[in-house]
Amino acid sequence: MKALGWWLMLVGSLRLASVWFGFFDIWALRLAVFSKTAMTDVHGRTFGVWTLLTCTLCFLCAFNLENKPLYLATFLSFIYAFAHFLTEYLFYHTMAIGNLTTVGIFAGTSIVWMLLQWNAHEPRHVKNS
Repeated sequence: MKALGWWLMLVGSLRLASVWFGFFDIWALRLAVFSKTAMTDVHGRTFGVWTLLTCTLCFLCAFNLENKPLYLATFLSFIYAFAHFLTEYLFYHTMAIGNLTTVGIFAGTSIVWMLLQWNAHEPRHVKNS
């Protein structure tokens, strides 16, 4: 497996913790992510389902880096997540800067790495002579 695949597996695994918190420990999710707002159990479960979807994309993409539509969907999931958290911090003031920084490190690294590797995982075609 390529290094980017291992990174996506790590990010997907870390996202599983957020899924757990969303379903079973809403207060941990609130402290780790949305520390400046009240959250209900419904908010937690909705966040958990959304994060489970992004986690699934990470795992699928890690094993199928040459699949351009899957790669693009995974890449866009990082863009959407980072944009979501950035607006939560800048406009809605539901996150602390420390929480945004943690999200930004993982999302930002993934976005840059995936951009740099955009065409690196193309299947190699062998010419027949």
